[in-house]
Amino acid sequence: MNEKNLSDTSCPIARGVAGIGDAWSMLILRDASLGLTRFDQFRKSLGIAPTILTRRLAMLTEEGLLEKQRYSERPPRDEYVLTSAGRDFLPVLILIGAWGRRYRGEGKLTQYLDAETGEEIEPVAIDAVTGAKIGTRAIRIVKPE
Repeated sequence: MNEKNLSDTSCPIARGVAGIGDAWSMLILRDASLGLTRFDQFRKSLGIAPTILTRRLAMLTEEGLLEKQRYSERPPRDEYVLTSAGRDFLPVLILIGAWGRRYRGEGKLTQYLDAETGEEIEPVAIDAVTGAKIGTRAIRIVKPE
C-alpha cells in the first residue's frame, strides 16, 4: 500500500501515519516540541543528512504540522515552528516513548519530567467519554457506509 492509498483510506490511523511519515519526521516533531526551530539545530540534534532533513521539513510543513517563518531577510532564513496540529502530536510522541521504554528499554534512556514537579511523566491514554484506559476494553471498528 502506498502513501496515497493510506491518505485516502477511511482508517484514521492509516491517514495519521501517512501524514506523519517516518521515524525521522517523528523525531523532528519531538525536537520541535522541545523548542528547536532551525535547520542546523535539527541537523545537529538528529545527525540527519541535509537532503533527508530538507524533505522531511517540507513534508511536515505541507501536512500542516510545521509552519515556516522567516527570521532573517539577509540572508533569507526560515525557522520551523509547530502548528496546533504539531503541538497536538506531542501526547502521541510521549505515549510512543513510554511504549519504547517498556518494551525496548535496555540501557540508559532519556527521561521526560514534569517541569513543575520534577516527577517523571507516566502517560496513559484515556477515553474522554468513558474514562476507561485505552486497551482495557474491547474496541469495535465501524467503517463508513
